[in-house]
Amino acid sequence: MLHKATTLPDTLSIPPRLRQLGLCDYAQSLAAMRDFTGLRDASSQDEFWYLQHPPVYTLGLNGKRHHLLAETAIPVIETDRGGQITYHGPGQLVGYLLVDIGRRNLGIKEFVFHIEQALIDLLADYQIDARRLAGAPGIYVDGAKIAALGLRVKQGRTYHGLALNLDMDLSPFNQINPCGYANMPVTQLATLLGPRTLPDIARITQQLHTHLCEQLGYNLAQQ
Repeated sequence: MLHKATTLPDTLSIPPRLRQLGLCDYAQSLAAMRDFTGLRDASSQDEFWYLQHPPVYTLGLNGKRHHLLAETAIPVIETDRGGQITYHGPGQLVGYLLVDIGRRNLGIKEFVFHIEQALIDLLADYQIDARRLAGAPGIYVDGAKIAALGLRVKQGRTYHGLALNLDMDLSPFNQINPCGYANMPVTQLATLLGPRTLPDIARITQQLHTHLCEQLGYNLAQQ
């Protein structure tokens, strides 16, 4: 799964390389992100990786183990993103955003704002009113968390990214304080759509990719 950095002309409008990777082991994905980030240089093209993970809890750099409320058969992996504990599993769309934010003259807060807005815009496509929640990173619908964010920045380059709940078993969230918040409810797109049919993950991925590129100033016409 290792991807070597590639080069592009000196323009910021060229969109990131889109990689749809399917179901991927978390530890292998983490190693690949680190390798890519370590190999890239000032001319390397940004990449967005879209994938799903087998069931896994991940604990951020400053994460507290007590936010895991009960031991289960689901593995717990310590990782190097920001934030506390979260859950990944099939039916959740994970987007890893490998971006040179220094080259794009973006601060991390601005970068996070654009990611959040892309998620809000995606959900608006389905007539869902999603919002930020003060003091609680991520995206929420009626107070329930539908998307989590966690990033790492190394020498002006980001990895990790976002996780959007589409149609998954939400019960593993009951065994944690999601992102460190006790009694935080979680939801997913399939539930919010009600009787409407959930689009396939490839379509949702393309929609999310388009919104992210629009928010971050990439020109998809150059793809």
